[in-house]
Amino acid sequence: MAYMQYGRNALRKVITDTSVRSNDRVVNPVLYAGQGLRYRKLEVVLTTSIEKLGKAGETVKVAPGHFRNHLMPKLLAVPNIEKYAYLVREQRKIYQHEEEEAEVKVVKESKEDKLKEFEKAARRLDNSTLVLRRFINVEKFRLRASKEEPIELRSPITKEDIIAEVERQLSVRITADNVHLPSPLTTFGEYEVPLRFPKSIPLPEGKVQWTLAVKIRGK
Repeated sequence: MAYMQYGRNALRKVITDTSVRSNDRVVNPVLYAGQGLRYRKLEVVLTTSIEKLGKAGETVKVAPGHFRNHLMPKLLAVPNIEKYAYLVREQRKIYQHEEEEAEVKVVKESKEDKLKEFEKAARRLDNSTLVLRRFINVEKFRLRASKEEPIELRSPITKEDIIAEVERQLSVRITADNVHLPSPLTTFGEYEVPLRFPKSIPLPEGKVQWTLAVKIRGK
């Protein structure tokens, strides 16, 4: 993230610009670690949350070697010195502010809410027309006895075809159990395909069942 990179760049500048004086060797734990002097534990401020160690902004104790070889080169932590601690605190203020803004509250959906969503989807299907375009069976088309004879499709439309087109055209996902189609559709025309939904979803006034209007046209 940009603010994390900014914070780490600032830390690099502070560390780079820090002049080393003779008395720093007495008070600066970074130099102790760098010179290989043995300390049981070294207090550092974490710049990033690290599993099993602590959260960003916390002060923890680590082995000097671990700090020198792993944490410090990657700027995962800085010595517990006022100027470093101040910079980390300022960085954490920005981080926490953006984190709070990005927080999304997850609200569990109740049964009533789900039922309303199902009813909304069912009404959308009932009020929509699914248009399917298919090639005709040319050979049978030429052998028709009259123009009134139905035009047959090159390949029949199955229940699976309708389910796939409903999701693609109407953005509603249904299953094979929701579509009542005893046999595939084999000719051009308009159809009312019965739909099966749970009885808990109320039918519109005046209707005895849910249906989906399907129009089959030529390509």
